[in-house]
Amino acid sequence: MVEKKMNKPQKNGNKKSSNTIRSIIFFSLTAIFVYALILNFSHPAKVEEVALSDVVARANDENGNIKKISVSGNDINITLKGKDQPTEHSYKDASGTLYDLGLINYCNKLSGDELKKCNEKYPTVEYSEPVNYSDIIFNILTLGIPIVAIIIFFSYMLRQAQSMNRENMGFGKAKAKLYGPDKKKVTFEDVAGNESAKQDLEEIVDFLKNPKKYESLGAKIPRGVLLAGEPGTGKTLMARAVAGEANVPFFSISGSEFAEMFVGVGASRVRDLFSKAKKNAPSIIFIDEIDAVAHKRDARGGAGREDEQTLNQILVEMDGFDNESGVIVMAATNRVDMLDKALLRPGRFDRHVDVTLPERKDRLAILKVHFKKKPLEEGVDLDSLAAKTAGSSGADLANIANEAAITAAREGHKTITSGDITEAFERVAIGPKRQSKVMNDYEKKLTAYHEAGHAIVGHVLPDSDPVHKVTIIPRGHTGGVTWFLPPEDRSYKNIYELKDVLARAMGGRIAEKIIFGNDDITTGASSDLKNVAQLAKEMIIEEGMGDETRNLVFPDEATGYYTISTGKPYSEKTAELIDKEIKKLSDEAAKRAELVLSANKKVLDRLATALLEKETLEEEDLPELLKGTTLPEGARLH
Repeated sequence: MVEKKMNKPQKNGNKKSSNTIRSIIFFSLTAIFVYALILNFSHPAKVEEVALSDVVARANDENGNIKKISVSGNDINITLKGKDQPTEHSYKDASGTLYDLGLINYCNKLSGDELKKCNEKYPTVEYSEPVNYSDIIFNILTLGIPIVAIIIFFSYMLRQAQSMNRENMGFGKAKAKLYGPDKKKVTFEDVAGNESAKQDLEEIVDFLKNPKKYESLGAKIPRGVLLAGEPGTGKTLMARAVAGEANVPFFSISGSEFAEMFVGVGASRVRDLFSKAKKNAPSIIFIDEIDAVAHKRDARGGAGREDEQTLNQILVEMDGFDNESGVIVMAATNRVDMLDKALLRPGRFDRHVDVTLPERKDRLAILKVHFKKKPLEEGVDLDSLAAKTAGSSGADLANIANEAAITAAREGHKTITSGDITEAFERVAIGPKRQSKVMNDYEKKLTAYHEAGHAIVGHVLPDSDPVHKVTIIPRGHTGGVTWFLPPEDRSYKNIYELKDVLARAMGGRIAEKIIFGNDDITTGASSDLKNVAQLAKEMIIEEGMGDETRNLVFPDEATGYYTISTGKPYSEKTAELIDKEIKKLSDEAAKRAELVLSANKKVLDRLATALLEKETLEEEDLPELLKGTTLPEGARLH
């Protein structure tokens, strides 16, 4: 079933609950109303209380004004001559009868004219059993409450059955969301950066706006556009911008929403989705995370598998016999390598658009969009923040802007300051400050020398990035942080730069060794050693940077073949060679770091002392403290 976002979503659960509550309230009010009526009739209004002696005197007087006396238990209601309803009320004690009290029915033994004449002089007396209204109310409630409960129960069960029937009828319907004309539009102006991707999509927009211009020349509408890129780069936002620019209906669905445990349901939902899109043509179908339903087929399950039936139906709908539907399929994924080849061929996904991580100028444009409606303090430099955030996605930058606003509010600032932005950036990149973390003097000293070791090695090695900040304040899972920022965005890194990264990562462990001794090894360098092992492995397996494996790369588990001995796409002998190359890179990095720190031990002591005093050293504090460092000959690579 297609959910139109332009309408207010119906909340079935809340509606059922509110109907039940209304029923209970209705029956409760009805019971209260009936009870009030009973009380009202049991005590008529405007009835005067009179003494029993006065009633007896007037009843025995042949010229009295009493017409009728009604006796019910101890209650006596008096109807006067000329009246139809009782207007007086009296009460007798239960100790005696009316006869004992002197009230005599003179006419009870007469008949005919004598009875008529007697009734004109004396009142008639009627006796009745007293009515117990509390028993009546109790009986009503005793019978009424179960009846009401039964009615409510069967009404609820009926609604449940109707709801289940509707769900069963809609089991094979697509659960796509339809963004119509009254939904707030997203245009390319709302999408900062990604200029190359926007240029690729402008033709799609133009075709949707002016299809005849292309059809007159024999051009066919592109069947599909695949947006590929890292998570958070804005693939979904880009797809909505295409629909907003073209002003056409936009159906959005996730790949996982096609999947069901019952075979054939996914294919049915695909047919239903394309059917609705064709009725609204020209239109756009956007399938997010398409790799969940369109991954590579194999011989393990055959055509009877649910996921393969769903994929086959998508293939048919995109390029079957009816290929003039006016429906464009846009899909997003960050795992293009997982998609089936039949889906990627021309005629299905004709356009492959890479939505890459933003460059510096794009990051600045994205930051301006996210800070547009946030009050910034005068002088805040977003360009410097864009420089710091190399490798960040659009989602990361949006998170930084939001965290900056939260930080400013927490600190009681009226505007967002540079300090708020810096704190937000560091919180997102590494983690929040752990104010509760308390280190003793030894741990502080160890951390100071550890971070100073990273900073000095990175500062001295010629192909390393500049040191931006050093702190021994715990953040996230780290006891301290040494920050290196590249001066500019780069697409490639050479082997010298990567080896310098390995050496500065080993700087912390080597500084501990030089100051505290070779046997005093701590767990403080565990994350550094993991990063060294991971980077060295990537250099050997993916980049061909080993001495004995130069210009050789090895396929990963997703694309390579598997050997019985290793369970990896290479032999046991090759695995040993890879391990040997990784160890060689790690040992070389440790040796270079030790040469640099041994040659600059005075600077190491000076920087560690400054960290113990200030805890955090900014970029402008570092040049004076790092003055006098030298690069020993053995640490040079070229």
